[in-house]
Amino acid sequence: MKQHLAISAIGPDRTGLVHDLTQVITDCGGNISESRMASLGNEFAMVLLVAGNWHSLAKLETELAKFAVEAGLTLHVQRTEARNARTDFLPYSIDAVCLDQAGIVSALSGFCATRGIDIAEVATRNYPAAHTGALMFAVQMIVNVPSRLHLAHLREEFMEFCDARNLDAILEPVKS
Repeated sequence: MKQHLAISAIGPDRTGLVHDLTQVITDCGGNISESRMASLGNEFAMVLLVAGNWHSLAKLETELAKFAVEAGLTLHVQRTEARNARTDFLPYSIDAVCLDQAGIVSALSGFCATRGIDIAEVATRNYPAAHTGALMFAVQMIVNVPSRLHLAHLREEFMEFCDARNLDAILEPVKS
């Protein structure tokens, strides 16, 4: 029977870190089901969902603890279950861009929370605007919209919300 581990790790960024960590997982008999990895400043952060049988995950918990010490990683490992399909939600994406300003993620997540919209993923980045060099902020989100919400009304509310914050944004169904 498949069991699951949720793993988060952060530590000094170096070439080969992803390979070394994923090799420990493979050597223990684990299989990566989902992952997100990114450089954040001088650190490298990883979040993974690993599947395996009881024995392989028990071995993995032990080996990851050893690896974390050797690699200088801060590690958190937690047993979890695979998420069941959510048939009462519709997957949507939000893409927003604006001049960099504090509170954008907080505002977008607040918009979602007050409407019962579940946030599945968030990715953000800063970059200089092409011609002016002004610092821009981009947010990409995958959200699950309750099927009970009226989508045309939600889009209208979302556009008003974005206009009030000077966000150039789009809310659209996730393309399969």
